[in-house]
Amino acid sequence: MADEGFEGRVVEVATRGVHPDHDGDDPTCGGVVVRVAAGEPWDDLVATAVGRGWVGLEALSGIPGSVGASPVQNVGAYGQEVAQTVSRVRAWDRHEGRLRTFAGVDCEFAYRHSRFKAEPGRYVVLTVDFQLPLGSLGAPVTYAELARTLGVDPGERAPLGEVRDAVLGLRRGKGMVLDADDHDSWSAGSFFTNPVVDADRVPDGAPAWPAGEGRAKTSAAWLIQHAGFDRGHLPAGGSGSVSLSTKHTLALTNRGGATTDELLVLAREVRDGVEAAYGIRLVNEPVLVGCAL
Repeated sequence: MADEGFEGRVVEVATRGVHPDHDGDDPTCGGVVVRVAAGEPWDDLVATAVGRGWVGLEALSGIPGSVGASPVQNVGAYGQEVAQTVSRVRAWDRHEGRLRTFAGVDCEFAYRHSRFKAEPGRYVVLTVDFQLPLGSLGAPVTYAELARTLGVDPGERAPLGEVRDAVLGLRRGKGMVLDADDHDSWSAGSFFTNPVVDADRVPDGAPAWPAGEGRAKTSAAWLIQHAGFDRGHLPAGGSGSVSLSTKHTLALTNRGGATTDELLVLAREVRDGVEAAYGIRLVNEPVLVGCAL
């Protein structure tokens, strides 16, 4: 949010409710469809899912925000993203002035993207339906760091509660779980998305994952660090009120009393430095209101 504020109306979506289509007591039933109000806190839903044996959200533990925001961004972490479990999104279409319901396949999910994000300001998400298997083990663990933490091989499964605890531990170690006493957690999470580029443009030594049709996703954190911005980096001429996290180069943090303008100075320095070093322009993940990079 710009330091000058926003001259307009802001509506907080504060609806609550988590409604499974059955109680899960039938041993012959392999899954549950859960309708969740958009105002439900995301991590509360994940905790409920783990506690009730709903599989498929456990690796998304600790992500801040609301359930209604999750399909907009197609939130993801540690090998899971909501596109894998969202079956239906009910939204208000502000352009057409009517309610609309989208099946999961019609949400146009991609990496940190959806049809809702593609048209900012058009849709207000009201409820999200998740189709989740039932069980005591989480989904197959595909993220190498999480697999190592759990002591399993990639592709193997682990108990739901253990996956949640491991993810929360990893996120805390990176300053990605809000803690009033830890300035490294005073951030909007990962400030830049991992860029998707032509496969031959991935720098030597950088991580790369196939992204289809000759494209590859690489690591924004690797690019930032190898462009000369280490953890804890302070912007040139800054007051010290903002810095890269001392735990993770993707988080731009408020060390106390920071302004948005100061934060954006650091964001521009990092973005422009990566582009100068590698010819790859990083894109900010948080939405900016009343200001721009």
